[in-house]
Amino acid sequence: MKQRDVQDRENTVWTCVQAFSSSNAKRSKAAEKRAQDNNGHVAVSCTPSGGAQSVRLSLPLEWHERFSDEELLQGIQAARR
Repeated sequence: MKQRDVQDRENTVWTCVQAFSSSNAKRSKAAEKRAQDNNGHVAVSCTPSGGAQSVRLSLPLEWHERFSDEELLQGIQAARR
């Protein structure tokens, strides 16, 4: 499972998890192919600590390795509007 935790300026910790991922490498690749949209993006669900509402982001497949914490937080803030 691809997961990242990021903390915003209000000290809310957001746990972002890629939908349809697997810890098994072969299954993970197959799941990623099924989960990609036409732009090569995958669904990522970000759940906050505390009372804020979860958000769903559409991010490039490599979001886990290539997106900075700040980029993830910007995506979360945009989705909350």
